Amino acid sequence: MIKKTYYKTKDFCKVKFTVAPENAETVEIRGLFNDWDKPVKMKKLKNGSFTAEVNLPKSSTYEFRYLVDGKLWLNEPDADSEQMNAFGSTNSVLVV
Repeated sequence: MIKKTYYKTKDFCKVKFTVAPENAETVEIRGLFNDWDKPVKMKKLKNGSFTAEVNLPKSSTYEFRYLVDGKLWLNEPDADSEQMNAFGSTNSVLVV
């Protein structure tokens, strides 16, 4: 799930990511807003889901994916769209 919060007086949008992969120990967000190799580590909640908040500049588009337990790549079903990547799969696309 993605929740976007826009502020009239700020030049960024607060984006809250929530995902709940089964039996996961760790989840990271990887994407263009962090050069793919600098993960945003998500916090595990008591209900087993993971969450993270990121401030992103407005009027921008970002590709990203979730990396579960360092081995399973997942897309966000609530993303604005998907884009083919160089590995033959797709990335989630976020428009803010």
